[in-house]
Amino acid sequence: MTKFKVTKTYSQINEKIKAGKAVVVTAEEIIDIVKDQGPVEAAQQVDVVTTGTFAPMCSSGAFINIGQSKPLVRTTRTWFNNVPAYSGLAAVDCFVGATQTSDDDPLNRIYPGEFNYGGGHVIQDLVAGKKIELRAESYGTDCYPNKRIERIVTLDELPQATMCNPRNAYQNYNCAINRSDKIRYTYMGTLKPHMGNANYSTSGSLSPLFNDPYLKTIGIGTRIFLGGAQGYVTWHGTQHKKDVSRGLNGVPLTPAGTLFVMGNLKEMSQEWLVGQSIRGYGCSLSVGIGIPIPILNEEMVTYTAVSDEDLFTQVVDYGHDYPNAVSKSYGQVSYAELKSGTIMIQGTQVQTVPLSSMVKARKIAKLLKESIQNGTFLLGEPQHFFN
Repeated sequence: MTKFKVTKTYSQINEKIKAGKAVVVTAEEIIDIVKDQGPVEAAQQVDVVTTGTFAPMCSSGAFINIGQSKPLVRTTRTWFNNVPAYSGLAAVDCFVGATQTSDDDPLNRIYPGEFNYGGGHVIQDLVAGKKIELRAESYGTDCYPNKRIERIVTLDELPQATMCNPRNAYQNYNCAINRSDKIRYTYMGTLKPHMGNANYSTSGSLSPLFNDPYLKTIGIGTRIFLGGAQGYVTWHGTQHKKDVSRGLNGVPLTPAGTLFVMGNLKEMSQEWLVGQSIRGYGCSLSVGIGIPIPILNEEMVTYTAVSDEDLFTQVVDYGHDYPNAVSKSYGQVSYAELKSGTIMIQGTQVQTVPLSSMVKARKIAKLLKESIQNGTFLLGEPQHFFN
């Protein structure tokens, strides 16, 4: 077992938070602290490092209970603003997915470029307090005889609404290019032919799972900033990978860990849940997530001190390789290079385009920092780890 010069517990840090004595810095601020003072001194001084990311996260959605009718109903089909929700649950429970397009969405007629309205927009409209057209159908049974519901609802009027995202906060992701001679419309945005642009979607040194590459402090029960409210990590996300190639400090060089997260949708904000219309692809939802990293020892502070210059990802061709499930990299680039505005790919200078917002990522990390400092956000000690 590794022996550390600095050791802290979750309860010790939480007591400092309650007393207003915890030292909290963002993942950008910790870099210079470790550089100037070294990991041991930094670990003694700092208690929590806050992270943040805001980007499209397609595997998101919400479980919603629409409320009963008179006579009673057990819904088999449900729509919100004409967006279908999955109703194969029980009574009046359903799940609205972020990427589900409305039944009259133009993409269903294959018109790339038209605005797509879908589940992500429904979720944003709900948290914004807007009125939503609810429609539900059933075949009717002796115990649930009603066959149809039509009403106008708001989020406040719904009995329960729980954000439930099976795959969020990807630990690194591809840089997407298009080497073909045609425009490609992808979930990574519009990609111009002949490597006309390179799109990426990670907040780099602020990204939550970059700051804890082996998920040593993140697991079931970790309390997080989710959509503007306090939420929780409830399991590892779908497509979660541990056995991947890693660089400095163990940071993955390819898509790796993911998180399954949940929270009370009624407490969330339209600022941090934004429906997206992605040209030629469909709909998604941009989600704001921030995770506090407790500095339990000097190892953890070393992980959080990683900079954009030390974080790398792979360049992948979405014009041919990706849709054909070909695993090939056209180079490795750092997030410092990506954020500079251009990268070099096989001797060609290519413009970079971020799908994530650094402005909002920084704001999330700052808001989380302030919440911990004022004692309104305590650390949730994980009950099970995924590493």
